[in-house]
Amino acid sequence: MAFKTLEWILPEIIVCLNGTLPDTNTFHRLRPIPIAAADGAAVQLREKNVLPQYIVGDLDSLAHDRAYWEENKQIEIVEIGDQNSTDFEKTLDYVAKRNCRSILVVGMHGGEFDHTLNNWSILMRYGKTRNIVFYEKGKIAIPLYESVQVAAKEGEMISLIPQPSAVLTTSGLEWNLNKEELSLGLKEGARNRAIANQITIELHSGAILLFIKAELPYMPQIAY
Repeated sequence: MAFKTLEWILPEIIVCLNGTLPDTNTFHRLRPIPIAAADGAAVQLREKNVLPQYIVGDLDSLAHDRAYWEENKQIEIVEIGDQNSTDFEKTLDYVAKRNCRSILVVGMHGGEFDHTLNNWSILMRYGKTRNIVFYEKGKIAIPLYESVQVAAKEGEMISLIPQPSAVLTTSGLEWNLNKEELSLGLKEGARNRAIANQITIELHSGAILLFIKAELPYMPQIAY
């Protein structure tokens, strides 16, 4: 079985959603990677004294202070009024037009629960065609649709969350799987642990979200 390898690269752009954002020190670690804020995330960034290079969305969250943003010539404001897509989708489509294919997303959740679940669905959909991962509190979530080998440290927590189901064989974990099915609502693979310096995840079918330790300012991508 041939496994792809996860390698660590610098993101081409950071996409900020209007959920729970990292602290200012985390954004300092990510400098000078450009930031694209999905509408209301720009307000949060301003409060942290972090300004994005781009603001994308229907801009309803900026309506009360639109002049402030328009006066800042270092920020490109992109208004997209399409109500058939979310501000997350609008922002991902916009950065794709700027040829940004490696995207680190922050602020996925922390607002309304249905909005959070929708963001996860968008992450899995867009993750099929571009390198997009989510960061929060020292962890990275990466959508996986094929078999990979991953460098790890013994004792590192590893979670395998099916999207919505997957059949897996693993090695290098405390609780390995052997062609076992994971499925939301039935059985998940949360909070497993690495017992080797390399783990393998053979994906027989389906897709998963792989949660691993973050290595900011870098993000993982599958090496082809």
